[in-house]
Amino acid sequence: MANVVLEFKASAGDSEPQNRPALVVGQLTNLQQVTWAQVKGKLQPVITKETWQSALGALNPNPTDSCPLYLSHATVAALPSRVSRHNSPSSAHFLTRLVRTCLPGGTSRCILMVCERAEVFASACAIARAFPLFSRRSVASRRTDKKTVVVEFIVVGHDNGPLDLTTLECLSNAADGVRLAARIVDTPCNEMNTDHFLDEIKAVGNELGITPTIIRGEELKQKGFGGIYGVGKAAEHPPALAVLSHTPEGATQTIAWVGKGIVYDTGGLSIKGKTTMPGMKRDCGGAAAILGAFKATVKQGFKDTLHAIFCLAENAVGPTATRPDDIHTLYSGKTVEINNTDAEGRLVLSDGVVYASKDLAADIILDMATLTGAQGISTGKYHAAVMTNSEEWEAACVRAGRSSGDLAHPLVYCPELHFSEFTSADRENAQSSCAGLFIGSHLGFDWPGVWVHVDIASPVHAGERATGFGVAMLLALFGQASEDPMLNLVSPLGSADCQSGDQMERDCKRRRLV
Repeated sequence: MANVVLEFKASAGDSEPQNRPALVVGQLTNLQQVTWAQVKGKLQPVITKETWQSALGALNPNPTDSCPLYLSHATVAALPSRVSRHNSPSSAHFLTRLVRTCLPGGTSRCILMVCERAEVFASACAIARAFPLFSRRSVASRRTDKKTVVVEFIVVGHDNGPLDLTTLECLSNAADGVRLAARIVDTPCNEMNTDHFLDEIKAVGNELGITPTIIRGEELKQKGFGGIYGVGKAAEHPPALAVLSHTPEGATQTIAWVGKGIVYDTGGLSIKGKTTMPGMKRDCGGAAAILGAFKATVKQGFKDTLHAIFCLAENAVGPTATRPDDIHTLYSGKTVEINNTDAEGRLVLSDGVVYASKDLAADIILDMATLTGAQGISTGKYHAAVMTNSEEWEAACVRAGRSSGDLAHPLVYCPELHFSEFTSADRENAQSSCAGLFIGSHLGFDWPGVWVHVDIASPVHAGERATGFGVAMLLALFGQASEDPMLNLVSPLGSADCQSGDQMERDCKRRRLV
């Protein structure tokens, strides 16, 4: 999988299945709308129109189904015919599984994705998740030949027709962002420590013509970033706060994405057990998603000021590690007594969101993190947990999850009942909500801007592999701030008020994403 080149094209071209194996996939009702003329170039001469029609008649998705068309060279697969209201209409998770299991092998392969236009974006990101970039398998290291998978969309229903070049470029950049995030999360800490993560940030900056701001090591302590410094000071590779800033002319608001980038989480002196520590290379999933999304969204023409803030540290054990009972002063000026060094994510993110507010004057702050094990209990393996001070943004996150395939579901937001838990010995009350409220408290619950907290602890991976979760969600959620038509299509947000030009001139800050 690591050496697969993924290409999105308006037409994949014609080729016999023996030379280029093919997978045709979509909901059964959509597959039945496809004409033989649209698929025969990828299936003839070994597959006839009668064989194709017989295969469609044999499909009985429950929830999915597949049927071989010719040996192992061609397959047609059906997605679920219906999904519940808390799932994506694209059936993105099922699509990723079908691509992994049903796409025939070969150095050159083809996927024909049959869907409606509103599901194109989520489907492209779902396909990208099936082709992870990271591998250190001994056999794989000896393979130098590149494999190519060409994806062609057959759009059915309303607004059908081939995809234009602008849309294909958007899908390619989104897929690259998903695969970048997954690669960073899959890479172990001996290859993805804070030095290496900074290299990834610099590489994205170079590609976009942006020089990152980096505050690192003892400078963090001197400037008051007690959370990031306290978590990472015992590691061989120093902690860092890194910022990529996109500042286009004509911007009317400032948005900040803050990512938790714990490259490895031992738990610190409150050390994790032998069964819970493996997999903690994934604790940088929030920062990885923000890097992938920032790269893609800037390439697609983001119209507002956008800052990507990376809170990087390794929560290591050593002579200088933070101890339970230590007290740190965070960037907000608030003091925090540590009683569990394994609750490090909220410390680094608190510094990050306050920097976004105080130094970058952000109007909208979104933090994304693999924050709590309780998230998987609260909202499960597939849905991120969302907490925000805005009811409109809460609903928007859920809708963006459905349109992007990165599903989300709200947490309880009730600081007047839950924030007092931090002075209590009871840790069984709304754990994920309380963890998020800790971050929000450093902004202040009366902060006038929009604050969104997204906990992706469980959806950041599926089994042993990273999913690149968060990239598609961010692209969709903030799609209305993009010049790209596809991102506008999948975005749940827009201008709330239809204002006159004079009024907009007087108060440009009212051009909100909500």
